[in-house]
Amino acid sequence: MALYPSLEDLQVSKVIEAQSTIAAKMASVAIEATPVAIEATPVAIEATPVAIEATAENALYPDLQELGDYMGLDLNSEKLQEDMSLVPVTDSGVAGGQSTLGNMMAPVTGNNMGLHRAEIKAGVREVTLCKDQDRKVGLRLRSIDRGIFVQLVQANSPASLVGLRFGDQILQLDGKLCTGWSTDKAHKALKQAPDDKILLIVRDRPFQRTITMHKNSNGHVGFIQKRGKITSIVKDSSAARNGLLTGHNICEINGQNVIGLKDSQIMEVLAMAGITVTLTVMPKAVYEHMVKRMSSGLVSRMDHSTPEV
Repeated sequence: MALYPSLEDLQVSKVIEAQSTIAAKMASVAIEATPVAIEATPVAIEATPVAIEATAENALYPDLQELGDYMGLDLNSEKLQEDMSLVPVTDSGVAGGQSTLGNMMAPVTGNNMGLHRAEIKAGVREVTLCKDQDRKVGLRLRSIDRGIFVQLVQANSPASLVGLRFGDQILQLDGKLCTGWSTDKAHKALKQAPDDKILLIVRDRPFQRTITMHKNSNGHVGFIQKRGKITSIVKDSSAARNGLLTGHNICEINGQNVIGLKDSQIMEVLAMAGITVTLTVMPKAVYEHMVKRMSSGLVSRMDHSTPEV
């Protein structure tokens, strides 16, 4: 499970715990009740787990009264069945790509690749850039609150190859602190930097945050967006349960930059995102300041590739 799991992960984890307890008790009872039969007939031992699995499956959601107050949600059996159906269990007993005990459920996030691609780390990192044949790095910077931030990363540019993203903060450029620089000064420093080695100290997207949600049986996570901005949240949806807010702009879906894409293209990326969806969002006021004075032609050249992990 992820360090900060989604609400659905917590629900599934609670079910796993309850199932494990029941399976362990039933296995213990079966062994204590027939010790002679177990020693005499090894074949019967192999058959025992099947009976345990079948019984555990019939009692898939035990102690609903205990779960009822969990996180303040109404976890009736119908709702729980709907949520748990997000992780289909195959005949081999594998759910979400992870082995399970019998038909037990697996956390729906786990080691999801999109979650890793969208990760915003708290530390800083060093990046080395080299200019291309036109002496450019494919990077536009913007001054916000006396800090310098990545406004645009051009596709197939040196900046995209080293993993710079929209909203990253540049703390140092070739050993010089960037605090207090204007946008023009930052671009001038990039222009004057050597062609073969530009050292940057970068902090991951401090104005942005990630929210992980899970699609329902209809393939929806429960929000409506227009031109990349969250306009409404569907009641009782995964988006609502996991704290998505209106008035935020979508910057990434599973780590892939979607800024500048049409609504239909954003919905296509969402549709292809799999059961687990991690949105990277930025408050509207900051976003609009960040993209100020960017022409549509410039935005269309932004890097929209899927990040490598």
